[in-house]
Amino acid sequence: MRGAANDNLFKFAFTVLVTYQLQVSWLQPAVAGLVIGALFILPYLLLSATSGQVTDKFEKTTIIRFIKNFEIVVMSIAAYGFVNSNVILLLFCIFLMGVHSTLFGPVKFAYLPQVLNERELTGGNGVIEMGTFVAILMGNIAGGLLVATPKIGHTHVAIACLVIALLGRITAQVIPLVPATDPGLKINWNPFTETWRNLRMAHSNLVVFRSLLGISWMWFFGAVFLSQFPSFAKDVLHGNEEVASLLLVVFSIGIAAGSLLCEVFSRRHVEIGLVPLGAIGMSLFALDLFFASRNLPVAETMTARMFLFQSQNWRVMADLGLLSLFAGLYSVPMYSLIQLRSQPSHRARIIAANNILNALFMIASSIIAGLLLKFGATIPQIFLLVAIANAIVATYIFLLVPEYLLRFVAWVLSHIVYRFKVRGDDNIPVEGSAVLVCNHVSFVDAILLMAASPRPIYFLMDYRIFKVPLLGAIFRLGKAIPIAPQTEDPEIYQQAFERAAQVIKDGDLLAIFPEGGLTRDGQVQQFKGGIMKILELAKANGNIPPVVPMALVNLWGSFFSRIELVKGERIAMTKPFRRGLFNIVELKIGEAMQSDQIQPEQLRECVVLLYESHWRENFKR
Repeated sequence: MRGAANDNLFKFAFTVLVTYQLQVSWLQPAVAGLVIGALFILPYLLLSATSGQVTDKFEKTTIIRFIKNFEIVVMSIAAYGFVNSNVILLLFCIFLMGVHSTLFGPVKFAYLPQVLNERELTGGNGVIEMGTFVAILMGNIAGGLLVATPKIGHTHVAIACLVIALLGRITAQVIPLVPATDPGLKINWNPFTETWRNLRMAHSNLVVFRSLLGISWMWFFGAVFLSQFPSFAKDVLHGNEEVASLLLVVFSIGIAAGSLLCEVFSRRHVEIGLVPLGAIGMSLFALDLFFASRNLPVAETMTARMFLFQSQNWRVMADLGLLSLFAGLYSVPMYSLIQLRSQPSHRARIIAANNILNALFMIASSIIAGLLLKFGATIPQIFLLVAIANAIVATYIFLLVPEYLLRFVAWVLSHIVYRFKVRGDDNIPVEGSAVLVCNHVSFVDAILLMAASPRPIYFLMDYRIFKVPLLGAIFRLGKAIPIAPQTEDPEIYQQAFERAAQVIKDGDLLAIFPEGGLTRDGQVQQFKGGIMKILELAKANGNIPPVVPMALVNLWGSFFSRIELVKGERIAMTKPFRRGLFNIVELKIGEAMQSDQIQPEQLRECVVLLYESHWRENFKR
């Protein structure tokens, strides 16, 4: 985090220097931020592949200490450049600090999964993301204020950069050691061939690779805003250096808040359903920022205090804060998913592939924004185009990876439509195959189970439910397996069991509702024999998956349960607010059972006990 603070103190002070204080004919203020940003991220493109290999091969704490020694050297050179206002030397140091961050990125994100479990990973990433952007915030504030100090500002910046680098090295000395994940790796020092190899490795897992693309797009999106803040503050908002710093303060606080909210909204799991929510917010508030910053009255250059007294500027700050908050909701779950789904021995190289793609996207953002400015586009117009592009790109990514959309639907249902509580979620295995067995209460049971699981679930479901509007489309998108009674359609029946056996063989989670249909009276019905056939097929393939019993409680009679007649009156879907929307629904998850030692009736008894335990607990209260 101190590295992020130092990077941004240095970068922002330098940007303010060439925007407000020095007149450099070959580096115009409008493009200075773009040039500085491009130089900083160029090493990500050139050296990320090598950095990923080094991180996988060697012990990570040793690498961190080496990187912090390197930072001290770079900041010593930068200090000389600031004292002497040497723009060329400072541009060179921007590149070197990019090298520093390129080396540090894979170490930071590959270190977390080695010391945190799945339930801690989202929180850990949220704290890292929050801490990073608080560091960015403090670095930007300090850089803007120090460089603006009359006569001695450049010296103060030089001293601050050196002090932070030294503090970073002291902190690195107390980081706990962790073992190397692939000590036998032979390093390929050719950055071009290794870059291609890393991208191919990442592409082998499509969910991970498309998540990398999603994160890279977020950096494209954010880089456009961050690089334009000094010019936006000066030319559009008519503010001085303090206003540019204020915009960065608001942006950084928003990212930090969004990152921490991920832990609250995710119930301590990797909740990728927050990603579409984040994308929607990013586009909406970027769009409103365009409208808020159009046709602002011309004014004399304002300080931050004067800027805050103008009421129309509060809308600009609110848009920036909310835009960045949703960007935090968007990015943290993606980082967590990549760490969770990547093979441990290759994790740092996958993160390096992420850095390569990030670099390409950020360089592209600098080039595109520069061209738009050159051809006469205003900064608010650039924000508008990015808002529209974000909506298009996000939609495309979510259609490529429907798991994001499915988890978003599940998140909305379990957080907004119902007050959903999960007990015993530790009993869902975080890796390996398992069969989840649950009572069948409503048309949305599968979505609620999906919301409770940190991993994707393949559902074996009655083929007739696929004919229900909207729900059928959701289940097809989630690759649910339709099953029909053998007497009605033998082919669908046989294919369903073959696909279910393959899910178990692949080490994934399979969920089944053994009652064979929705309950009509809220009670757990008799279990059919399909569950035993699935377990027999799995055993024949050499797999003996654990069986996890589950019970959905207080859902029957709600909007999505089967319509029933009570004294001639229809309830449930015809009366959505009768025990329906916004009521408390629980999912109780029991301990896993050995699949080679159970029978359907025994399994049903376990589900019934979970179901009835809720009512016993409430009766005691």
